[in-house]
Amino acid sequence: MIKYTVEEGIANVSWNMEGYPMNVLNDQSISAFKEAMEKAIADSEVKGITISSEKDSFIAGADLKMLQKLTVENTDMKTTFENTKVFNMLFRKFETCGKPIVACINGHALGGGFEVCLMSHYRIAVNNPKTKIGLPESKIGLLPGAGGTQRLPRMVGLEIAAPLLLEGTELSPENALKQGLINELVASKEEMFAAAKKWILANLSPLQAWDERDKKGNIVGKTNFKVPNGNIQSPKGAQLLLPGTALLMGKTYGNYPAQLAIMKAVYEGLQVPIDKALVIESRYFTSLLINPVAKNMIRTLFFAIGDANKGIARPKNVPETNLKKIGILGAGMMGSGIAYVSALAGLEVVLKDTTLENAERSSGVYGKEYSRNLLKSQVAKGRYSQEQAEGILAKIKPTDNYEDLKGCDLIIEAVFENRELKAKVTKDAEAQIAETAVFGSNTSTLPITGLSEASARPANFIGIHFFSPVDKMPLVEVIMGKQTSDYALAMTIDYIKKIKKTPIVVNDSRGFYTSRCFGTYTAEGMEMLAEGINPILIENAGKAAGMPVGSLDVADAVSIELAYKVMKQSEIDTGVKMEHIAGGKVVKHFVETLGRGGKVSKKGFYEYPEGGKKYLWEGLSEQYPLKSEQPNIEFLKKRLLHRQALETVRCLEEGVLRSKADADVGSILAWGFPAYTGGTLSYIDMVGVAQFVKDCDELAATYGERFSPTARLREMAANGESFYGVKK
Repeated sequence: MIKYTVEEGIANVSWNMEGYPMNVLNDQSISAFKEAMEKAIADSEVKGITISSEKDSFIAGADLKMLQKLTVENTDMKTTFENTKVFNMLFRKFETCGKPIVACINGHALGGGFEVCLMSHYRIAVNNPKTKIGLPESKIGLLPGAGGTQRLPRMVGLEIAAPLLLEGTELSPENALKQGLINELVASKEEMFAAAKKWILANLSPLQAWDERDKKGNIVGKTNFKVPNGNIQSPKGAQLLLPGTALLMGKTYGNYPAQLAIMKAVYEGLQVPIDKALVIESRYFTSLLINPVAKNMIRTLFFAIGDANKGIARPKNVPETNLKKIGILGAGMMGSGIAYVSALAGLEVVLKDTTLENAERSSGVYGKEYSRNLLKSQVAKGRYSQEQAEGILAKIKPTDNYEDLKGCDLIIEAVFENRELKAKVTKDAEAQIAETAVFGSNTSTLPITGLSEASARPANFIGIHFFSPVDKMPLVEVIMGKQTSDYALAMTIDYIKKIKKTPIVVNDSRGFYTSRCFGTYTAEGMEMLAEGINPILIENAGKAAGMPVGSLDVADAVSIELAYKVMKQSEIDTGVKMEHIAGGKVVKHFVETLGRGGKVSKKGFYEYPEGGKKYLWEGLSEQYPLKSEQPNIEFLKKRLLHRQALETVRCLEEGVLRSKADADVGSILAWGFPAYTGGTLSYIDMVGVAQFVKDCDELAATYGERFSPTARLREMAANGESFYGVKK
């Protein structure tokens, strides 16, 4: 794991973890690192130490499998604290050994890997723009637990350190140098080691800026250390921390404990010498380890999404397909976005619409023009050259002729949500493509098995549900019809991997998984409105619960009119009147009586003045008079989140969902279910299955059958079971 050499009085401690794509901090590597460092420190012939890597990256951070194990197993605060403090004290021991230590950064230095660099006295990086340097722990519900919250602000000041700690911002070596995270840039590894040797020989008795020597010559933390650009007690420090805390709470509503713990660790730690500060950091790190938020976020945002991106759902018995050309039917908002991400991935794209003008749309915002506008913006930001942008655009061929689809490996239909229209374009496209080609429908609600009836080859017919805007939304929901083959699924996942999106795979049903569950959020908001709950309270409750926007706001954005059409189609297909569907009465009233279709029509639950900021429609109080007594926001938060989670359980039990991981990944990436929960099923575990069932029974007694727990949920509650754990 660690290669140890000594040359000309300089020990090189080089990381090279076999069996790992990148070096990570875990029990084994830390032990080997400790042994090598102590050997160098004890050797009187060694003048200084370089820490480097044999791999293309430096150290990618802590092994998340180790952290996941800690979050699951450690519930004893005292034991966990003592274990985490050992790690912090180890780095402090190295830092105060009296010998110069240089971090030689040849690639990614993230999390605990960058904390190794912060512990070092000098940091040199190879100037590779692809290298990432930073402390991303907050993104998984933790804080840098090996001195990051204490050393970074002491090095660069509060103003620079705050976004790096709170947001997990990652920097290129060039930007890291500008912000003071590293000391020197070089062009190659050879230059890096030469620069390290030069610095060591010129600095044989180094001290960190926050340290000093006492009368006995021992290295100790300064009691009067001044943070660059203003101490915590200074006016500048107060200006940053006080409004910063308010801004943080305004953004997170207190749902993300890591960010608050970081603020506290920085505030308290910078008022004491570094040794005491590291103990403070360890306390806050411990509090996060035993908090379910970190466990949830690590499991879903790292492991589950990572597995999905690797294609865990892809049938293993199908050889890899090599897509080169795809066809897209419909050059509207969705089709144009799909064309852009496909061309960006190097695929040849045929963008088909009813007319060549529609496919090109040179005077509008969609068609090929959509990609042209996005690329123009990317060129302006320096992300692509003009030549690269033109090369990507050249891959998109607008057309009105079905014959241009010949040779396509995959067709993605993205026309209006109309069964007859979809049937027509399916037949017309299949007449031109090979028997091996796969046909995918980008529908958000219509069952795939029904749509495949128009296909001459239903085994090659599949659902490929993108989300808008396609270039920004990371998820693709793949829907298996009753006759969809493993081959069609394999090709679809190969395509999704190629365009660098995250796939989840579900079975066929009305609304599938994401649309069905997301719809409960907007529907519950409408039900609250009809009950006379203040719309401002409804919107604030959604945001306070951790949803990206309020339920009425998102209903407007998606389109009330579209919801009306979907409900009408469902009414035709199932015989259930839309008035009996949650939110149906409000949707019907807004479209049929009030003529307010949402954001697209510039009027819905909100008003959209030209050149002004949107605001809630004042007429809402006339249509739905407010109750004299309003519920508290915590009750509304619970009602909104429980409703979505319960619908997820139904999808799992009905076989719509194929895995719990897909449920959690899909809920976060598709419609923005709060990430701190780990997803809809993790949320139930966080509440506790027994408590969740009790809550739902109480809600069902007041609001109806939609809140009634399933029989299986009741069984789980009775047996002390959870979705991601053992019996309690």
